[in-house]
Amino acid sequence: MRVFAICLLAALVLLQYRLWVSDEGVREVLQLRSAVEAQRDENAGLVERNGQLKAEVADLKGGLTALEERARHDLGMVAPGETFYQVVNPEDLPPAKPAAAPATRQAAAAPAAP
Repeated sequence: MRVFAICLLAALVLLQYRLWVSDEGVREVLQLRSAVEAQRDENAGLVERNGQLKAEVADLKGGLTALEERARHDLGMVAPGETFYQVVNPEDLPPAKPAAAPATRQAAAAPAAP
């Protein structure tokens, strides 16, 4: 009877080890659940993006305003009678190079060696 109890206890310990510690246990289930949740989030974003693309395709097929907007934005087209103004953001400009000082000033500004 004592040997049977020890065998049952050993089997219980091995099964608990397999359940909690091994790669096929709870850890894998938790990893798979997080992977499924991440995939659901990605799928939801892609469904929203597909809806936007479908709406844009329908608008391009049906109306001229979307086509005109696309031509203005992507190709820089201007309608007859319009004036094009380009606004430049100062942050986008390359940095200005400082002017070089004349050689005479540099020599005069340098301290004399003792």
